[in-house]
Amino acid sequence: MIDAKGYRLNVGIVLCNDAGHVFWARRAGMQSWQFPQGGIKQNEAPEEALYRELYEETGLATHDVEIVARTQGWLHYQLPSRYIRRNSYPLCIGQKQIWYLLRLLSAESHIHLERTGKPEFDAWRWVDYWYPLQEVVYFKREVYRRALTELGEYLVSESVPIDAGGFLSSK
Repeated sequence: MIDAKGYRLNVGIVLCNDAGHVFWARRAGMQSWQFPQGGIKQNEAPEEALYRELYEETGLATHDVEIVARTQGWLHYQLPSRYIRRNSYPLCIGQKQIWYLLRLLSAESHIHLERTGKPEFDAWRWVDYWYPLQEVVYFKREVYRRALTELGEYLVSESVPIDAGGFLSSK
């Protein structure tokens, strides 16, 4: 679903384990890594989209996770001009996302990337909480920083320091 300003409504998922590490996945057939995320369908609530996307991309069901927190509002990013499909209607200029922080309750063996006929990811690993800020594609970096900063307040511990290891900007 794309809003009147051209942003695709979307959910982002930060899945963590008990050690405070986060699930980091490689896009199928590519070298880019990211958090699970996906579009919100017409008449679908963000939380419904969260659980649908979680299952489609990781194979995890509602009983495998608990929601720890979500961002208070929508976080936006714009696509670089070269990624905008100018011949599509409605025109999508970027993403408008609600981010969720989830804690894995089940064993990690419950993670299955091939739940759908066309898997989104082909590999995954646990990484330090702030690691994605260095590695995600450049145009998503600020949204990741904002999401991790807001959600990280719910995970403050020795394994997840409160600052982004030098990656916080002054915005």
